[in-house]
Amino acid sequence: MLKLIPFFLASLAAAAPAGRYPLHRRQDVATLCEKNGYWSGNGYEVNNNNWGAASATSGSQCTYVDSSSSGSVAWHTTWTWEGNEGRVKSYANSGKQIARGQTIASIESMATSVSWQYNTSDIRANVAYDFFTAEDPNHSSTGGDYELMIWVAAFGNVAPIGSSTGTVTIAGDSWDLYAGHKGAMEVYTFKATSNMDSFSTDVKEFFNYLKDNEDFPADSQNLIAFQFGSEAFTGGPATLDVSRFSASVVT
Repeated sequence: MLKLIPFFLASLAAAAPAGRYPLHRRQDVATLCEKNGYWSGNGYEVNNNNWGAASATSGSQCTYVDSSSSGSVAWHTTWTWEGNEGRVKSYANSGKQIARGQTIASIESMATSVSWQYNTSDIRANVAYDFFTAEDPNHSSTGGDYELMIWVAAFGNVAPIGSSTGTVTIAGDSWDLYAGHKGAMEVYTFKATSNMDSFSTDVKEFFNYLKDNEDFPADSQNLIAFQFGSEAFTGGPATLDVSRFSASVVT
């Protein structure tokens, strides 16, 4: 038996693609290439979410879950999209699984931290948090009465829905605030005045600003979705690597 061990290890080394994975590295937890490819575990979820792919003349996207724990998830996504440069093709994202029936007013904190990098800036895309709220606590997580986005980066002169209402300071950073509508849904977007590759804050501060300054009805709006990812318009091949995303909701 002992004489077989070196041969067995040599066979493994020969079978592994050279330079790709050392023997001690775990393969991706999940590979998501379907339009709505989905994974969940340890209180987090990851979605390939190629919701606008039909507007592309060509392209594709796959998202990979690298690791997860009760405290965070790591993932990356690779995409190429062409055509209709003003239309979003996808929003690959990680999300925190949340209990329904929590109004924004009842939530004490929404702490989050993320670190990420794109391998290119020659794209039309953003990197952004996305939150949906609705009066109906069982509303679909793909929309709501209100949408709050926090763009921590933008590439290729892409712009949020609506128009700018001015610059505000929240969580120690400067943001251009946009307000508009997506159908009947009211949309507020805080766009960072300079790109960030890491971000850590209590998102409740952004909702507090909307409550105090934009009449956001925090007492009646339930948190439906808590996500972080990238809206891809055109470009690529591009890879977004999210080395760590963590989130918590405390009432």
